[in-house]
Amino acid sequence: QIMKQVPVRFDLKTLHVPTYSAEKLSSMKDTDWKDFLQRVCSLLDSTEKNTGAARSKLNLLYYLCTVAVHKEVASRLISSQLFPILIQQLRAAGNWDIRAKVARVIGLLALHTSELGENVPVSEAVILLTELIRENFRNTKLKQCLLPALGELLYLIASEEEKREHPRECWVVPSAAYTVLMRCLREGVRFFHC
Repeated sequence: QIMKQVPVRFDLKTLHVPTYSAEKLSSMKDTDWKDFLQRVCSLLDSTEKNTGAARSKLNLLYYLCTVAVHKEVASRLISSQLFPILIQQLRAAGNWDIRAKVARVIGLLALHTSELGENVPVSEAVILLTELIRENFRNTKLKQCLLPALGELLYLIASEEEKREHPRECWVVPSAAYTVLMRCLREGVRFFHC
């Protein structure tokens, strides 16, 4: 059973990056885009452990959810240095709220990107999501957050491989990813659509 996510809202006052619209981001010149991306990445990569820092990260992730639904922005973000930082946050964040929102951003990027570069570490994201689902298999709430991102990445990889004239194995998908996905589906796990 697929449940729709509630729309996300970010707090303009506490967001520490300019709140550009998706349209503005998609038409930005390279230097402005790099500046914006650098600010986003440094905020996400911050190692501060206090609750204010966690709230700031969550707020930034809510903002990223709102702009990741734009095809050009999603394509630019997934191919940027942001994607490896999202994977790192998914792996290392002590706060599961942050991990859940990171998974949602990854899922939205995978859903809305129109082109995937061969150097984008989607395999790493698939492996990590698979491991997190397996480690937390009895936690239905976590699976509901992680499964959509895994599904969207698998679909993106399959679509990209199909588009290529001479498909190469750019992105390795471990069989464990399909096993975990099928096990969840067999058990009738409800999950949220990105």
